[in-house]
Amino acid sequence: MTPNEKLELQKFAAQIRIGTVECIKSRGFGHIGGSLSVADTLAVLYGSMMRVDPRNPAMPDRDKLVCSKGHAGPAVYAALALKGFFPYEQLMTLNRPGTKLPSHCDRKLTPGVDMTTGSLGQGTSLAVGMAMGDRLQGRSCRTYLIVGDGEQDEGQVWEAAMFTAAQKLTNLVWLIDWNKKQLDGYVKDVLDPMDLEEKFRAFGFDACTVDGNDVEAVHAALAREPEGKPLAIVLDTVKGKGVAEVEQTMGNHSMNVGAEVFDRWLDSLRRDLAALEEKGRAAQ
Repeated sequence: MTPNEKLELQKFAAQIRIGTVECIKSRGFGHIGGSLSVADTLAVLYGSMMRVDPRNPAMPDRDKLVCSKGHAGPAVYAALALKGFFPYEQLMTLNRPGTKLPSHCDRKLTPGVDMTTGSLGQGTSLAVGMAMGDRLQGRSCRTYLIVGDGEQDEGQVWEAAMFTAAQKLTNLVWLIDWNKKQLDGYVKDVLDPMDLEEKFRAFGFDACTVDGNDVEAVHAALAREPEGKPLAIVLDTVKGKGVAEVEQTMGNHSMNVGAEVFDRWLDSLRRDLAALEEKGRAAQ
């Protein structure tokens, strides 16, 4: 990855964070912590790795995203809007009557969303089915699956993982958002999943752990092509990454704050984006 490519992905991640916060601000509350933690991964996927076409969202041989932690929908919506799947202004309709952007991802409503998710654990099995279908059809595309760390409490996750490895579904990439927190506490205190990398390796994956808030590290991990094994990437992230006040709040799974607080967060994020843009101009 060149310095310019890295900078472009960092800018895209910053824009996704801005879009995410604007989206949630329009409703006054929402799942901000786990949306912000996956912004860098979404930037790499939609900005570099995935073969998609906003003009043809149902393109059969497209790469697909299943955000099994469907409550991170606002971040997915922001990425899709920035890619041109629908007008950016629609982000301000989150979870409103008649909206195409419900609080959890819904493939029947939102252009670019490949699978309806939100009932934790179920997205893993759905992603397996999608990857199996593509393989049976002889397609060369990939399915990328984002799973929460608290979601590992669901037994369905491990059934799907076992099946993924047993069937050698190398066209399915597991991305585990290890942001250390779930709805009501630290993951290690609620139901400790122990060493996720070692667990996925034991299930038959080629597994690695990377800084999930570093676009270069995420890109390098996604570029790996293990022979005969599916890939599982444990993303070591910070819940609420990019907004210091959210990062430092214990109960940041879903937050309800006033418009002035959202505006303060947006001002900070826009300054971060401006700094990246200035860095790009200085490098020219």
